[in-house]
Amino acid sequence: MNPIIENSLQSSYSYQEYRNLMQTYAQEGKTTGESTEAYIHYTHLNEARMHRLDKTMQLTPEVAQQLKQLATDFLWVVLAETWCGDAAQVLPVLDKMASHTDKIELRVILRDEHPAVMDLFLTNGTRSIPKLIIIDKVSGEVIGDFGPRPQGAKQLILDYKATHGVVDETAKTELQKWYLQDKGVSIQNEIMELLKLSIA
Repeated sequence: MNPIIENSLQSSYSYQEYRNLMQTYAQEGKTTGESTEAYIHYTHLNEARMHRLDKTMQLTPEVAQQLKQLATDFLWVVLAETWCGDAAQVLPVLDKMASHTDKIELRVILRDEHPAVMDLFLTNGTRSIPKLIIIDKVSGEVIGDFGPRPQGAKQLILDYKATHGVVDETAKTELQKWYLQDKGVSIQNEIMELLKLSIA
């Protein structure tokens, strides 16, 4: 395994540990990363979102079936921050997927604490999160990565930017609506596409 990624695991969180951290920060008016009013507000917002998604998020029958057929053991490392709206939508889906099989171990690391890892997985030259890194546990090879958004959500933001020139609060609201309607299905399908060679 890449030593930069391997080192980051020493300060990684399980999903439950990350959720506990987020809950505490939301209650105490804190955030991970740079402490700004906006980020504190988003952390509070995201805590409520993730709480709802943890309860309501469901795997599609196809994905549930495919996860049970995985023949390879994987480590999933996710770069995130508590203030990130996309991370709040993506992480509960990843947790549901990882919890459905003993073939996937999910760990979360904070982007701003691990810039060297982030810089290995830039999106168009930017440190966009969340970013899922999929690692084969036996070989230590990175077999793929996903993020920061599924294709439909990416397109929505690109189209909005093309029309309005900026990504503002309205764009963020539209994005949240998209996630709400999609119910995590696109995320599941796109990640299973990355894993398809490992399905027995």
